Amino acid sequence: MELKETIELMESDDYKDRFRAEYYQLKIRAEKLDNMIYEFDNGTLLFEPKCPMGVLREQLHTMNRYIMLLEERANDEGIEL
Repeated sequence: MELKETIELMESDDYKDRFRAEYYQLKIRAEKLDNMIYEFDNGTLLFEPKCPMGVLREQLHTMNRYIMLLEERANDEGIEL
């Protein structure tokens, strides 16, 4: 899934759709950040990040924690992801 594929969900009047959009967008961004960190660690990243890698790693950690919280909430509220 790509970010642009979440637009319809994001604009929905149904909070469950908007919830799914938030979840999918976060998953997409976290995966891209994880890939960037992987490439950096393996010397294959095609650019030099301006932000310290420690900050980016902490951001990814926080994003993954947020994903887990959204999954827990979805389970509690009966929202299929």
